[in-house]
Amino acid sequence: MHVFGSSGVRGVAGEEVTAASVLRVAQAAGSVWAGDHDRVAVARDTRTTGRTFANAATAGLTGAGFDVDRLGVVPTPGLQAHCERAGVPGVMVTASHNPPAYNGIKLIGGEGVELTRETLDRVEAAMEGDAPTVAWDGTGTDRRVEAARRRYREELLDAVDRERIADADLTVVVDPGHGAGSLTSPDLFRELGCTVHTVNAQPDGHFPGRDPEPVAANLGDLRAYVAATDADLGIAHDGDADRAMFVDGTGDHVEGDAALAALAAAELDAGDGVVSAVNASQRLVDVVEDAGATLSLTPIGSTHIVSRIRAMQERGTHVALAGEGNGGVLFPDYRIARDGAYTAARFCELVAETPARDLVAPYDDYYNVRRNLNVAGDGERAAMLDGIEAYAGDAAADLDTTDGWRLDYGDGWVLARPSGTEPVVRVYAEARTPERAEELAGEMVDAAKAAAER
Repeated sequence: MHVFGSSGVRGVAGEEVTAASVLRVAQAAGSVWAGDHDRVAVARDTRTTGRTFANAATAGLTGAGFDVDRLGVVPTPGLQAHCERAGVPGVMVTASHNPPAYNGIKLIGGEGVELTRETLDRVEAAMEGDAPTVAWDGTGTDRRVEAARRRYREELLDAVDRERIADADLTVVVDPGHGAGSLTSPDLFRELGCTVHTVNAQPDGHFPGRDPEPVAANLGDLRAYVAATDADLGIAHDGDADRAMFVDGTGDHVEGDAALAALAAAELDAGDGVVSAVNASQRLVDVVEDAGATLSLTPIGSTHIVSRIRAMQERGTHVALAGEGNGGVLFPDYRIARDGAYTAARFCELVAETPARDLVAPYDDYYNVRRNLNVAGDGERAAMLDGIEAYAGDAAADLDTTDGWRLDYGDGWVLARPSGTEPVVRVYAEARTPERAEELAGEMVDAAKAAAER
């Protein structure tokens, strides 16, 4: 059985993910945590099925004898902060950036960090056995934790340079995309001394203003609002607010890879380690080399990145920064967690000194293209991947198969891989001109489609 993908369990709610399956995952996780913990935290984002699935997780855990802290709607990093503070594991009901019909689960360890692949394998194995039960007088209880969002904001305020941000008198527009960040990020940036405007900031699991994924195509309202208000920065989150993407003061979208490079350039010292996924931009490669740091690449997905950070730390390497160009950034000295609000606050520290447009200008020499190929079923998916593998094997380029097929041509690269969270095959390309990036992506897409049509 393989239940957990690269970032937890996700699927269409009511079809691929149901209350019964959520209960079973919670029971299995409880059987792994039993003996080390007697309490678990449960939180959710704003999705319409979130309350039902959080109830199912709570039922599975209390039925197995655990007491449950119910945090309600809170960003995933807010749950992780609570888990670390209280020393309890956690269940996050979220589908992160996926469309509104989706929901899912992330499992958090008692130190506030996502579970390793090895521990997730133990949970999957436990799902094959009988569900744990306790006697009637051993059933756990649940309690509402009212202060979880406030405590999370307070920790963020203490962790960033509040004075530096406040002295800059920044105006920011926050777009939480109707997700969990609606209840935390606007207040956070007001408390940091910013003038705050909001768009799509009403919690709503239908996501009426935009889809949860904070990609450029979904951020038109944010770009227009920033331009109209002469704001210094626009900040966008995904559904569970563990990611942050930006709009500069002119209303232009900031490429996630450029923002990551700017954050890395400000953070890295010689000898530091950096962790990113196999789709890492050359922008990040250049910054790491200039700093005298080292870059370690993993398969795509936060689970893999977190596991690599821990492995490098155990070997004595100081990992100063990790993450991907999708806005999911980790600062391990703060917490081994993707945190959209913390990332945005750290970016504000930089914008306090340099306008966002100028801050990312040194990293504008590359152009990115991403294509999603919808897959009708396992047969079509297999055919597409066979076509991609054949194309990659014949290409006059350096091939990396860490996760999918990445071809490096010197003047650009292209990567194709099956999504771990959706029924799509993703194609990424990067080059020094938009034409070359489109060409690289298009050739890979054509190979996949041709194979599927045979």
